[in-house]
Amino acid sequence: MGITNPEPDGARAAPGRGRPWAGSGLRLLLRSMDNEQARARLLAERAEVEDLLRDTERAGQLDREAEDEAATGDIEDAAQPLTAEGMDDSIAETLRERLAALDRALRRLDDGTYGRSVRSGVPIPEERLEADPAAELTIEEARARP
Repeated sequence: MGITNPEPDGARAAPGRGRPWAGSGLRLLLRSMDNEQARARLLAERAEVEDLLRDTERAGQLDREAEDEAATGDIEDAAQPLTAEGMDDSIAETLRERLAALDRALRRLDDGTYGRSVRSGVPIPEERLEADPAAELTIEEARARP
């Protein structure tokens, strides 16, 4: 014999009444799907940042080689690759910091604390996580950060 729904079509029992699994189990399932979406977004961004970092490091190496070649020429010629090298290094550092933030977010997903502020434990609004899936703080906490 199959399972029957004791309520009329479309009706739902209040949480904890009629169908004890309907409230919390559904939320856990939806939370799990949200976590999988977050994981997919984090991993996709991580792959993109790794590619950008690889390209930036390659450009920095080319700038260093150009700097070495220009060292025998005019001082102005040597300054241009040096400036580009400094910019590449700065961009690479920013990309490494983003990779670290993405890795921390993936660890929070694994330990069940994703979506909560690492400072206060307060839930981070969904809109903020949409904008930055690696967000560690609420907007208010981030603004107040020294």
